[in-house]
Amino acid sequence: MNILLCPLSDGGYLYPALAAGRELRRRGHDVGVLARSSAGPVVAEAGLPCATAEDFGGHRAFSATWWGRTGAAQYRAVLRAARAVRADALVTSVLCNGALLAAETLDIPVVVVGLSVHLWDYRSGGDGEPSLGRTRDSRTRDSLELHAAVREETGLSGRSSRWGDDPLPGDALLLRGAPELEYPGAGLPDRVHHVGPLSWEPAPGPGEREAVEEHLARTGDRPVVYVHLGRFFGGRTLWPRLNEAFTGGPFRAVVEQGRSTDPAPAPDADILLVRKPWMGPLVDAADLVLANGTSAPVLSALLRGRPLVLSPNGSEQPLLTGACVRAGVAVRDPKTPSADLSALLEAAARDEGLRTRARA
Repeated sequence: MNILLCPLSDGGYLYPALAAGRELRRRGHDVGVLARSSAGPVVAEAGLPCATAEDFGGHRAFSATWWGRTGAAQYRAVLRAARAVRADALVTSVLCNGALLAAETLDIPVVVVGLSVHLWDYRSGGDGEPSLGRTRDSRTRDSLELHAAVREETGLSGRSSRWGDDPLPGDALLLRGAPELEYPGAGLPDRVHHVGPLSWEPAPGPGEREAVEEHLARTGDRPVVYVHLGRFFGGRTLWPRLNEAFTGGPFRAVVEQGRSTDPAPAPDADILLVRKPWMGPLVDAADLVLANGTSAPVLSALLRGRPLVLSPNGSEQPLLTGACVRAGVAVRDPKTPSADLSALLEAAARDEGLRTRARA
């Protein structure tokens, strides 16, 4: 089978799709990737051929920053690329409404690589689940409205979806977290499946890992916290609290800037600021992981048995944070003015039950 991967090109979406593509190739399929030009070196490292999205009219169409405004451009780019390579099936990521609609037009299967937990309505159960920022019903309705808007923009509103009133999972939606992260007693829709973390990332470049190790060796033997900053979604930046927690305290920090657009480590803070396309070795070096609650750092921490402190803002972050707290592998930052982040980190580091469950 000839399979075209067409996920968003940001690492949190691209890397698990590449992991799936590598496994499909191992099973004997022909696999190619449609991605923005800047992702080309990463795709090459994964050992897969890459078609440049811009060559098919997909400028910004595979960016998480622009995803809500480029659905029609994504549809056209995927349609052209899939026809050019004669794709038999597509693999995309959540948020890629254009790819879903292209699969409909081409009448070929499409598999969606999801996040750690299911974002939308359950098939059954889920009674009593707290809203965690917003309700499932609200999130589902908004996602369906956006899908319908892209359908109309691409001229497909006159034809019914082959998935009826439930188009978001495509032909199959693959969740990367464990079943235990779903709300107790809830039933997933029939086309939604747990497949495991789909773990892959680029290797560190020459000397990169050693530079981090040398820095940590120079700064003593206090425990290390790996901090991974996701999108703030209008929430408060963590930087003032990070500076307070890691200045003269019991921990050192390696902070992945991630999507933090204005990093502000204080001069005296024991913080190593990095921006890397990989995180595994940084999590390996840490005793604890502090993150906003996005899938990539949460899964990386749990794969390595590291307990989590989570400080969520928007999107999937409150939902995944609630799931991890419920599973006993994370504590939630209350984010109140009186909350002492250093004390929270100390309590989490001393919690043997938390660490044991994270290692399970």
